[in-house]
Amino acid sequence: MSTRQIVLDTETTGLEPSQGHRIIEIGCVEMVDRRLTGNNFHQYLQPDREIDQAAIEVHGITNEFLADKPRFADLVDDFVAYVHGAELIIHNAPFDMGFLNHELRLLPGEHPSLDTICSVVDTLVMAKKMHPGQRNSLDALCKRYDINNSHRELHGALLDAEILADVYLMMTGGQGALSLDAGSGENESSSERIQRLDPARPRLKVVQASVDELASHGQRLELIEKSAGGGCLWRRLEHAEMAGTARDEVK
Repeated sequence: MSTRQIVLDTETTGLEPSQGHRIIEIGCVEMVDRRLTGNNFHQYLQPDREIDQAAIEVHGITNEFLADKPRFADLVDDFVAYVHGAELIIHNAPFDMGFLNHELRLLPGEHPSLDTICSVVDTLVMAKKMHPGQRNSLDALCKRYDINNSHRELHGALLDAEILADVYLMMTGGQGALSLDAGSGENESSSERIQRLDPARPRLKVVQASVDELASHGQRLELIEKSAGGGCLWRRLEHAEMAGTARDEVK
């Protein structure tokens, strides 16, 4: 069964919905089986209130820019249908979920809170567990995982969601494995798909991994092991190989 995840971010007029602040931008990036699909959701919103100057300095969105934009009520049905049943990936989830649920409560009628129709993964909580005592902002994680965010001069919901998708994939072990049949046509014969090597070819040079490379590999496996809850395939293979070697030595 396919796993559908939505990487989500918002921009707002200020920091606290309890003080009447509202959402002014929603950005969502869809992943299915850990692959970006391009089926994204992005919308600027008219908040019907002034934006705090401190917030404008963060995201650069002004009241003048939002004057002709729709309100949350105008697109709530489309948004809820888009995220329904998905796993939401959010950095500092209480902030965005608090604002989204506040917007839902402001609407007439009854609207379920998002956490009742979606599951939520907070990448800030993940990062704090994986990197205790270190900075775990989105910018810090980009630097840690060597993700280029040089095009991010200001915050933006869709841009930050796209960057967070890359960060999340790196935090959880990289993108999903490519299918061995990817790119091959259904009507191709086996002989057309197989490329045989010349038996007279020179012997391939084997380059052994250095001590530093092996240490880096081990650190990556530890990261995958933690994020996967002990389900790292390479670790199981290594353990099986070590057990087999031990049995051979006993014999």
